[in-house]
Amino acid sequence: MLTKSHFKAAWWLTNPHLQTIAAKWLRRKKKLTTLTQTLELPDGDFLDLAWTQLPDKKKSTPIIVILHGLEGSVESHYVKGMLATIKQRGWIGLLMHFRGCSGRANRLAAAYHSGDTRDITYLANLLNERYHSSPLFLLGFSLGGNVVSRYLSLHPKNPFTAASIVCAPLHLASCSERINQGFSKVYQKYLVKMLKSSTQVKIKSKMMTNICPVAFSQIKTIRDFDHIITAPINGFTSADDYYQKASGLFVLHNIKQPCLIIHAADDPFLSHQAITFDNTLPENVIFEASEQGGHVGFISGINPLNPIYWLEQRIPHFIAQHLSELTK
Repeated sequence: MLTKSHFKAAWWLTNPHLQTIAAKWLRRKKKLTTLTQTLELPDGDFLDLAWTQLPDKKKSTPIIVILHGLEGSVESHYVKGMLATIKQRGWIGLLMHFRGCSGRANRLAAAYHSGDTRDITYLANLLNERYHSSPLFLLGFSLGGNVVSRYLSLHPKNPFTAASIVCAPLHLASCSERINQGFSKVYQKYLVKMLKSSTQVKIKSKMMTNICPVAFSQIKTIRDFDHIITAPINGFTSADDYYQKASGLFVLHNIKQPCLIIHAADDPFLSHQAITFDNTLPENVIFEASEQGGHVGFISGINPLNPIYWLEQRIPHFIAQHLSELTK
């Protein structure tokens, strides 16, 4: 179901790049204390989890699981903000670091990608088994949002009550083109540098032995990285093959849970023109689009000294709605 967002950008942040950059800059000093837990995986690798507090198995406190964006972590501004809000609500927040994103290199050559649902599947089943009295909710930002869309569609009988997807690259091919245009190249350069740095560690440790040094040195764009690194180590034949098979856009109609998708038309990471549905979305999937918001920005308010982080109002409100339905 397509619907227009009620979000209105702050008058002093109507530019999409200002929305994107300010969201991070304004919270550069924000502190959040979390509890770290390491989860050993069946394939020999591990996941580092960050909890706002550990659940009590005897209680039914809601648990909201968060998936971060490309090269994100518990230090990402949107993660800290949302976890703090979740904690204030009396709920429990849990960030699942993708492999290699917690500050420690993962043990295997392959780390994570936009369509990789292995780890959230394992974590979801474990949470459902350990804390079966607690309602579970799933929230994905950017790349993590695309992972959420793939997971929900592939596992319609998953244990989550509802989910939300924010600023996700649901059509990967067009997004790789969008971030290679204009000022968006600045974000791309930053992300590629981080991706190459973490990959270089694995190359030096002999975890990746089939990477051509010359090709690796010539990686300049997200598409380059996906073609030379992401695709081959994850079983895809090329970047195009990866983009086609991992994009969430093509499977949204298979989602069975209530799902709120938040998207900004001016997002400098995404291609709004590629997001078309032709009335194919089911009623339980709400695609809420706004004209402004940037990439995981969505800052409103009239006072620059007291900005309003709208996502931290909209998403908890959505969760609260579905929590209330569980008690009816």
